[in-house]
Amino acid sequence: MEPINASTLKSRLQAGDPLQILDIRTPYERENFSIGGLHIPLDELLLRVHDIPDSWKNEEIVVVCGTGLQSAIAARVLAKQGFTNIHNLEGGLQAYAVV
Repeated sequence: MEPINASTLKSRLQAGDPLQILDIRTPYERENFSIGGLHIPLDELLLRVHDIPDSWKNEEIVVVCGTGLQSAIAARVLAKQGFTNIHNLEGGLQAYAVV
């Protein structure tokens, strides 16, 4: 797992880089602000890991949350499930919103 900062993520998304976004926030948090992607709340991740497409195991995934702390946990969970190219958004979507 490697971190990615908000500026880099925003630039890469604007450039159309093929990134998969996994948002692990609660539905309420996601209603307030979202950059898209697959939504699986952290507390459901282990039960719903099968909802993540198998193709993502070989793709670049950015896990996002509000502050970057819970997404770091989720990234470790994904690594244990066989996903190999995972990034945690440093500072979370709070940092992304102000870039």
